[in-house]
Amino acid sequence: MPRATDCLIVVDVQNDFCLGGALAVPRGDEIVSLVNRLAGRFENIVLTQDWHPAGHASFASSHTGRKPFETVRLRYGRQVLWPDHCVQGTPGAALHKDLDIPRAQLVIRKGWHPKVDSYSAFLEADRRTKTGLEGYLRSRGVKRVFCVGLATDFCVAWTALDARRFRLQAVVIEDACRAIDTDGSLAAATKAMADAGVRRAASASVLSARG
Repeated sequence: MPRATDCLIVVDVQNDFCLGGALAVPRGDEIVSLVNRLAGRFENIVLTQDWHPAGHASFASSHTGRKPFETVRLRYGRQVLWPDHCVQGTPGAALHKDLDIPRAQLVIRKGWHPKVDSYSAFLEADRRTKTGLEGYLRSRGVKRVFCVGLATDFCVAWTALDARRFRLQAVVIEDACRAIDTDGSLAAATKAMADAGVRRAASASVLSARG
C-alpha cells in the first residue's frame, strides 16, 4: 500500500510519445488509463514533461547529415539523436488529453536547456545540473518513488536510477510503462536498474493493496 512517504512520478505522458506523435513509443497511449488509476492511490504525485526549445541539441535536424536514432558525442558525452519532439508550447509537448491527475502537486519540465538533453526527472544529461526534484521530495518527507510513464528504457529508467543515486528507494511499475527499445536499450536499462537496486512491480500489487 502506498504510504505518505511515497511519491508517484509520472514520466512524460505527452502527445509526442503517444500514438501519432513525433516520437511515438509503441503502445504508449495504452498506459494512460492505468496511470490515472494508480494516481488515485498516492498522496504525493509529480508529473514530468519533456520541454525542448526549437533546434535542441538532441534533435537530428540540428546536426547536418545526421538521422534520428544515430548517436553523436556532445560536450557531456554520448547522445542519441531524436526526431524533433516536445517542442515548447506545441501540441506535441502537451500532456496526453486523457491523463487525468488533478491531484498532482508538481510538474517538472526538463530538456529546456538548448545544449543539454535531460531524460531524468532529477538530473540533466550532463549529470551535474539538478532539476530541484530531489530537494522537493526531501522537503515532503518522501523516501520511496514509484515510476510510471514513457519510455521505460530512457526517461523512466534514468529517473529511477537517479532516485537510487539520491538514496531514495525506487520501484518501476512495469505494466504502466512502455519502451522504445532501440539498439538493445531496454535490456541495458533493465540490467542497470537491477544492479542499482531498483525494484520492479506490477500495477495489480499497488491497486489491490489494502491499508
